Amino acid sequence: MRAWRVTRPGPVTAGPLTSHDEPVPVPAPGELLVRVLACGVCRTDLHVAEGDLPVHRPAVVPGHEVVGEVAEARAAGFAPGDRAGIAWLRHTCGRCRHCLRGAENLCPDSRYTGWDADGGYAEYATVPADYALSLPEGYSDAELAPLLCAGIIGYRALRRAELPFGGRLGVYGFGGSAHLATQVALAEGATVHVMTRGVGARRLARELGASSAQGPADPPPEPLDAAVLFAPAGDLVPTALAALDRGGTLAVAGIHLTDIPPLHYRRHLFQERQLRSVTANTRDDAGEFLRFAAQHRLRVATTSYPLASADRALVELAEGCVVGAAVLEPSAGEGRSA
Repeated sequence: MRAWRVTRPGPVTAGPLTSHDEPVPVPAPGELLVRVLACGVCRTDLHVAEGDLPVHRPAVVPGHEVVGEVAEARAAGFAPGDRAGIAWLRHTCGRCRHCLRGAENLCPDSRYTGWDADGGYAEYATVPADYALSLPEGYSDAELAPLLCAGIIGYRALRRAELPFGGRLGVYGFGGSAHLATQVALAEGATVHVMTRGVGARRLARELGASSAQGPADPPPEPLDAAVLFAPAGDLVPTALAALDRGGTLAVAGIHLTDIPPLHYRRHLFQERQLRSVTANTRDDAGEFLRFAAQHRLRVATTSYPLASADRALVELAEGCVVGAAVLEPSAGEGRSA
């Protein structure tokens, strides 16, 4: 099979990924082997490739938004020919105090697809069956892929932001995760204001129903009850906090963030404003979000690339050229489509 590996972590323009022809992996007991039909290109993949995240598995195959067809099942629950999703969370201990209280995303022994184990920038991948996801109907493979991380983590970030029913939400950055979380908030009766740098992203935000769309540092037209920071830009934290109304919460959705400037207590935190981080997700989060996606047909904006162009997809993601979510499709030709 063909697979891309992070052989020399560094700037994406310097080519940290290299392509290899190698044997198809063999699933262990309790695992599934899936033929990759589509794999989303997540900003976390960019952090793995560029070395923003420490190396966990040398020369790892990135990719954790995998839609696949089961080729071999060494566990109950799935059969050859079934569609299955492979997401970021891959293993937890099930015994620590975090797991036992339903916070498995905080498990100290957690492991992740595309960081601790090979992921979906390949023609085949394996996954523990207990962490494989059943997928909703009514979506193409390319549309499903971003749901498996961008959608799930955006859903968790929205819950962490404690947006009240009918409240006013600010969204900072508008890529794959943000455009899905925005639709969840809108479906739940929120008013959404988007702050992002891309003209195309601002256009998409308005098409999806956002009440306003402006530059990343611009103030929204009204105070916010909650906000989610999707852009990995720490300098936007004070900006977003200052835009919150009394009692508002800012959730930071990314796994990596540039340094946060000093905060002014009265301007940014006083009057019970809160700043929260988001760490991965639980399988319960994944199940809740995918059920939501089954009940509410989400518009999933994608830009498709053939597997052979995985390195180009990461470069264009880093440069802000991708509207919506980038998706690798191993069976696609060399064209690029939106």
